Amino acid sequence: MKKQKKVKRLNFLWTLLFMAIIGALIGGFTNHLAIKMLFRPHEAKYIGKWRLPFTPGLIPKRRDELATQLGKTVTNYLLTPETFRKKLLTPDMEKKTENFVQRKLEEHILHSDKTLNDWLTIAGATGVAAKAERKVLEVLDTQLLTIRTKLTTGTVSEVVPEKWLTELEGRIPGVTAYILGRSEQYFESEEGKAMFRKMIDDFLASKGTLGNMVNMFFGESESLVGKVQREALKFIAAPGTHDLINNIIHNEWVKLQKRPVNELLSDFDLDGLFDSVKTYARKELALEARLSKTISDYWPDGAVWAADNVTPMLVGFAFKQAEQQMELSMRKLKIDEMVKEQVDSFPVAILEDLVLGISKREFKMITVLGALLGGMIGIVQGLIVYFTNLS
Repeated sequence: MKKQKKVKRLNFLWTLLFMAIIGALIGGFTNHLAIKMLFRPHEAKYIGKWRLPFTPGLIPKRRDELATQLGKTVTNYLLTPETFRKKLLTPDMEKKTENFVQRKLEEHILHSDKTLNDWLTIAGATGVAAKAERKVLEVLDTQLLTIRTKLTTGTVSEVVPEKWLTELEGRIPGVTAYILGRSEQYFESEEGKAMFRKMIDDFLASKGTLGNMVNMFFGESESLVGKVQREALKFIAAPGTHDLINNIIHNEWVKLQKRPVNELLSDFDLDGLFDSVKTYARKELALEARLSKTISDYWPDGAVWAADNVTPMLVGFAFKQAEQQMELSMRKLKIDEMVKEQVDSFPVAILEDLVLGISKREFKMITVLGALLGGMIGIVQGLIVYFTNLS
């Protein structure tokens, strides 16, 4: 009797163990199969025209819906305009961008070794110095020809600007006063006195006997000099003298205005003058030498000025515009469609490797959990069968 009970108990244990193993195998296998069926098969399988059920796998079958939903998730929750504003359009990022732009501006432009000729060549302009010099000289030639034509075909009043003529005419009284003042100073000087003495001596000597008689009558020529000098000074100081000289100068000025300029410049070498002007202009231009210098040669403080005035303004404007246009730009980018296209273009094998590579350990645990639950279910079933048989 005891032996029979012992055999029955042993059979129960083997049955329980067997059912636990079978349950664990079924649970683990079904979970493993379910995980595999998420991705496999990658394509639909057919027997003739009949498509096998559950092919392709869940994710390949719903990839289009998955890509659409993933695109919406990215645009609605991950890459939102507010996210970009918080992460990119910050004061710190603006300052870093400003420093970067300033550094590149100095490195590639303001402190660059490239000459102005190099920059012009980069812009597609070659032979600028020669072309500019030729153009300047052409303009200069045209202007000089105009001047020559004007000088050789007009009178002084036609050539000289009316404003100048008016100003010059207004200066005639001043010129008269200057002449009389200088004459008075000269007549009062020793040099003037010597001039009068020589004139009187020469005059008396030229008159022969009459001159000697006059000289005897007046005594030494020195006394005549003093008298003539005084009379000359009275003549200069007389009001009529000023009017006389002023009228003479004015009349000569009126005559001068009517004379052709070409007549006044008949002995003047205009060709030599114009050639000298062009030579001077070419020398002062020196465009080739000027264009062979760098920006920093002409603008040594350019980097400091740009850092204070240009770079902050440009970067600030760019950030402000980016913030204002962020939402519109995000809509124009159509990130959801980009994500959908990228996901749709992924081979399913790569998508499977990606997911399994991330969740490989978790999927193994799910398989183990399935086996554990299957084994526990097998044990419960074995106990149910055992107690059912007892009753």
